[in-house]
Amino acid sequence: MNVGNNHLVDINEVLHEEEEDHKEENSNITMNADKPDTRFNRPMKNREIKRPPRKFSRQVSLETGFSVLNGETSKDKNERKILGRSGNSFGGFGVNGTNGIEARNKGDFNMFRTKSTIARQSSKIPLRKESGIELQNNNVKEGLNDHVKKSVPAGRYFDALTGPELDQVKDSEDILLPKDEKWPFLLRFPIGCFGICLGLSSQAILWRSLALSPVTKFLHVPLFINFAVWLLAVGVLVAVFITYIFKCALYFEAIKREYFHPVRVNFFCAPWIVCMFLAIGAPPKTAPGTLHPAIWCVFMAPIFFLNLKIYGQWLSGGKRRLCKVANPSSHLSVIGNFVGAILAAKVGWKEPGKFLWSIGFAHYLVVFVTLYQRLPTSEALPKELHPVYSMFIATPAAASLAWGAIYDEFDGLARTCYFISLFLYLSLVVRPNFFTGFRFSVAWWSYTFPMTTVSIATIKYAEEVPSFITKALALALSFMSTTMVCILFVSTLLHAFVWKTLFPNDLAIAITKKRYSKDKKPLMKRWTKHSPLSFVTSIGKHNSGDKECASEEEK
Repeated sequence: MNVGNNHLVDINEVLHEEEEDHKEENSNITMNADKPDTRFNRPMKNREIKRPPRKFSRQVSLETGFSVLNGETSKDKNERKILGRSGNSFGGFGVNGTNGIEARNKGDFNMFRTKSTIARQSSKIPLRKESGIELQNNNVKEGLNDHVKKSVPAGRYFDALTGPELDQVKDSEDILLPKDEKWPFLLRFPIGCFGICLGLSSQAILWRSLALSPVTKFLHVPLFINFAVWLLAVGVLVAVFITYIFKCALYFEAIKREYFHPVRVNFFCAPWIVCMFLAIGAPPKTAPGTLHPAIWCVFMAPIFFLNLKIYGQWLSGGKRRLCKVANPSSHLSVIGNFVGAILAAKVGWKEPGKFLWSIGFAHYLVVFVTLYQRLPTSEALPKELHPVYSMFIATPAAASLAWGAIYDEFDGLARTCYFISLFLYLSLVVRPNFFTGFRFSVAWWSYTFPMTTVSIATIKYAEEVPSFITKALALALSFMSTTMVCILFVSTLLHAFVWKTLFPNDLAIAITKKRYSKDKKPLMKRWTKHSPLSFVTSIGKHNSGDKECASEEEK
């Protein structure tokens, strides 16, 4: 087809064309006379690639690089439009439109924005005359947003991700957002940052115990350390909480993806556990002896409703049954019950504390056995999911502290839970290589909270069984936990403000819903690697052109 004496080829669909004799083109064509005369072995020209006829959408001129839209009606038939060379306009999506490919190349993160935010932005954009093209592009964009809003199966995260918190995409996977571009800060801010608050708030309880316990009275630990650490924990919690509230307001679709993440869903309990830690470890001069029950109701209500949701999924046997999504961070949703039981005893409500302790202990046994036996039907845990393995020692230690707070004595059951946590602690300490070999991330704060919990339980045990060994063990574990918190706090500050590597692109929320096999092309194709003209020119050099067209027809 000729438009303006220039040869045009539809880069979307190539229609039947009449054979033309061009000596220059025939010189580049090779023949294979030894094989049977088939469509692939006969002399081929760059213009002879025949595909099933479909609707013309765009044509490209090989001589000038101009494009012509077949559907456009213009007074001047020879009117031309320059074809963008970036590859974003390939495939009939439009030059100015926003689609999956262009969203990834240009950094359009609206697919994860809150609906109300997108509506406000769209209302400020003036209308254009090219309503037909924009309507088509908006339909493509809405289709992509619908694809993003659908929940991602739990097993999909295990298949596509690896790393300390399933936060790194495997090489065989494709994502919805650009890897080579720095995303907005809120999209890079994960809910795992509440792990920092867990480590600091638990340290406030530890230093309160060191200052008030008769076992460590000879150290003369001032309460000022408890007050300073408590203020630091409150400040960090406020900063992280406000930042995450902004993320909820602007990128709610990213929040939904974190909720369906098998590891991060458990961290939705972390903010409320931190608040209860701060209430328990508050300095004696600033907090009354008996807290108001309303504090317990406010902080425990979100954890209770999350328990109903998470435990219901474990019990119902659906796609998120426990044997399929169980990982060490699942202990975090169980620990909330024990911490709530401790706070219930502190406010004077012993019966609700017993109720929460029974729920937590029942589910702890289920999680513990599931993670130990590794059913063949369960998803394989990532090789680098090592920091959260420390959660194994936090749950029985918190159970022992909760039992002692409810019944006002560190009796046989409390000691049994404590001995379990102590053995698991030692079994992990003797394997230092198990916790090395991967980059620093926020997940490293998972070490601090379990180590601090065991240290506090050891102090309570030393009060019941005073001896040189128990006191030395309490001091050693307390020193190790405090040292770990200090090292991680300094490392976090350096990575956040000096090196600025603490928050890389959160690839975990940008994975595709379905896994594409090798014979299928992914949803987001990387067209930017090849320009449209080079693609059109290379059509005649590959005999597999018809096969690719057939596969596209099937899609």
